[in-house]
Amino acid sequence: MQIISYNVNGIRAAQRKGLTQWLSDHNFDIVCLQETKATLDQVDMSELEQLGYHHYWHSAEKKGYSGVLTLSRKEPSLVVEGMGMPAYDQEGRVLRTDFGDWTLLNCYFPSGTTGEARQAFKMKFLADFQAWVEELRKERPQLIIVGDYNIAHEPIDIHDPVGNKKSSGFLPEERDWMTQWLASGFTDSFRYLEPEKVEYSWWTYRANARANNKGWRIDYLAVTNNLTDKLVAARHCSQVEQSDHCPVWLELNL
Repeated sequence: MQIISYNVNGIRAAQRKGLTQWLSDHNFDIVCLQETKATLDQVDMSELEQLGYHHYWHSAEKKGYSGVLTLSRKEPSLVVEGMGMPAYDQEGRVLRTDFGDWTLLNCYFPSGTTGEARQAFKMKFLADFQAWVEELRKERPQLIIVGDYNIAHEPIDIHDPVGNKKSSGFLPEERDWMTQWLASGFTDSFRYLEPEKVEYSWWTYRANARANNKGWRIDYLAVTNNLTDKLVAARHCSQVEQSDHCPVWLELNL
């Protein structure tokens, strides 16, 4: 099974830049999109439906903001929008889909780059999200949690760790959260399969960063540790340029 996670920075813009054609050229089983910045009534899904995808949305209440969308060739047995927490659910942050005995969470973690208030919101989200996932794991012990985490975990995951040590997304408290969250029973699939490889998933639009590969790895496909033996391969599709992020790909033997 092949899963893609991709922050498209606006699905309508990404479609204009060839997103649907790229998906039609491949045979992904599940595609998790973040930062859709749209609602279903604003997007023509007919071509994606013709490719065999069912689509499930969790859009933000605010127009043109945030939102997640899961495309799946197989219909899930259950779809749940949000975490039951209005502060986050109104921003379209988490979409759950169940397939048999495993559950997929498509997530768009908040960014803290716009100031102290949003950084505090991000840190509260991290704590609340972890507590919510721990409860979910009691009921659904096999989890795949993908999306834009907005955190570069280790120095290998960012082009300039020294220069960015005070930047949101690489702050010590964010990295500490990631460390203890993974230690609580989750595996970063790419780093598990590629412990030494330097690949990034996001580049600023400034200063020709992408052409110079001055990026951050902030998009992840994490799995509960009971699924690590199912991991086959992972990579970043850095040649795909419909967004400031690139798609992150994972193959599992489920």
